[in-house]
Amino acid sequence: MPEKAEENYSTLLIALRALENKMTAYVIGQITVKDPAKWEEYRGKIPSTLSPWGAELVLRGTRAKVLSGQHPHTDTVVIRFPDMESVVEWHNSAAYQALVPLRTKAANLDLISCEADL
Repeated sequence: MPEKAEENYSTLLIALRALENKMTAYVIGQITVKDPAKWEEYRGKIPSTLSPWGAELVLRGTRAKVLSGQHPHTDTVVIRFPDMESVVEWHNSAAYQALVPLRTKAANLDLISCEADL
């Protein structure tokens, strides 16, 4: 194999391995709404903050029944991201951070992220 082709092949393999190691990541929010009008305003603004990161809303729902343990919140949201780096960049983005004061007035929220290994 010519030297340049071998170099390009090696670079491609490194890039493919890096892509393989990225796992889908999720943000899960557990929510207790304090101000329904403010919460609806906040919810309406979130989708535009997600699209630059390739994220999608998977679930918005209300608790039907706690099956085990204790769960004080009434609402849940699940957002899928391509990888954990996208989660962090979204969460730290100016667009999302601009909504945090509204979110704080609207609801009590526990927000976690996790990588999927399936």
